[in-house]
Amino acid sequence: MLNPFFQQGSKSEQNLVQDLINEQLRMYGVDVYYIPRLYVNEKTIIREVVDSEFRDAYPIEAYVNTSEGYEGSGEIMSKFGIESQDDLTLTISRERYEEYIKPLIENKSNIKLSKRPKEGDLIFFPLGNRLFEIKFVEHEQPFYQLKKNYVYQLRCELFRYNDEVIDTDVDAIDNALLGGDINIGGAVGSSALGIGADLAGTRVYTMHGIGSTASAQATIFDGGVRYVSITNRGTGYTSTPDIIFSAAPSNGLTAVGVATMITGVVDFCEANLDKSRVQGVRITNSGYGYTSDPLVQTSGGGGRGFVGTAVTGTGVVGIITVTDGGSGYSGLPTISFSAPSGVGATAIAEAVVSTAGTITEIQILDAGAGYATTNPPTITIADPYLGGSGDYIIGETVVGSSSSTTGVVRYWNSTTNQLNLARLTGDFNIYDEFVGEESGARHTATPGSIADKFNLPDPFASNDDFEKEADSILDFSEGNPFGRP
Repeated sequence: MLNPFFQQGSKSEQNLVQDLINEQLRMYGVDVYYIPRLYVNEKTIIREVVDSEFRDAYPIEAYVNTSEGYEGSGEIMSKFGIESQDDLTLTISRERYEEYIKPLIENKSNIKLSKRPKEGDLIFFPLGNRLFEIKFVEHEQPFYQLKKNYVYQLRCELFRYNDEVIDTDVDAIDNALLGGDINIGGAVGSSALGIGADLAGTRVYTMHGIGSTASAQATIFDGGVRYVSITNRGTGYTSTPDIIFSAAPSNGLTAVGVATMITGVVDFCEANLDKSRVQGVRITNSGYGYTSDPLVQTSGGGGRGFVGTAVTGTGVVGIITVTDGGSGYSGLPTISFSAPSGVGATAIAEAVVSTAGTITEIQILDAGAGYATTNPPTITIADPYLGGSGDYIIGETVVGSSSSTTGVVRYWNSTTNQLNLARLTGDFNIYDEFVGEESGARHTATPGSIADKFNLPDPFASNDDFEKEADSILDFSEGNPFGRP
């Protein structure tokens, strides 16, 4: 029986020990970040965590138990190449965790355990700019001094990234995931992820919000170029040439056009399929005052042999001015013109859509004829994608409606319309509607997030490197390296 005249673990003694430990940690420790794991999707049978997120980071002081360096096997040569197996043991204050971190996370959804540090959570170690995963939490060492425990020992291993969403709004942590101070579309932590960025096998698409229809108006010219008839596309162009029309009479206006090119034409005149030919000429200004059909030539581009003739007409669409570029266009909208009031031909045109989904220009394919100068045609532009519906579910598969490309949802922000997909089976196209198989959500992406291809280095996935190196191990293209039997 203990001596009843001595206190063995009174509250005041325990508080004194805890205060001394807290002070020692502040003096000899380092500031780390504790990052709790959010369990988004978990298998019900074996409780395998399929999808996780790390959204918050809380600074806390910790003592590094091994001042000599990292524990573990260090860098070893494995069958997959050089592999880092660094371990780390940290000591944090029980009181600091329970009074600071626990109240901040205990009411958050998808937190499995908040009263103590738990296995599977992450620690950001700033001295090495590394993320470690907690593998075991020791809560009984030292062993009940004055009938109480005062610290947690966190035994950690180097974190192995596996498509988790890490967005803590702490640039040091989010940039460490990219393998360096890489900035795409602003600080990664402050804007979820960069638009169109490839991040450890994932890609972010910016989906359309509510679109608006564009509008345009036309002016009518007499003696203007109606269309260009091409009799010889030319050959050998390495870039798009300028289109030159014969000058209009002194009281007229010379027409202006742009060339569209085509490659891969196979015939006896062109051996290099990488070079281009003129596919067509689009008119941006029909000009006026021509009394005969002007000649059409090309200038620059490195090619030769182009032959084209401009056909003029009376009452043609001269210039189309875009009065409102609209928004939300993911493909080329249909453009229609009202027919001339008398005998004539209806104009035909095609829009130029920017990566932001707006119409920047309308180019004339056929300027029509017979329009009255005082009564220009009404231009009708098809409606854009007016906005999707529904919210994606993290972990569900998204399918492209026209490309059949699939991806798994890692993150969806209905406010910024950003969709983060992983495990992509190919590339989506600009006409795709991204359809969630489970949620039924349907949205389309802006052309910019489809077309812009960032190819950032991925420090976590080395599949391409393995495949390239494997090709050099065994090469049967010239003969059996083991000899003939």
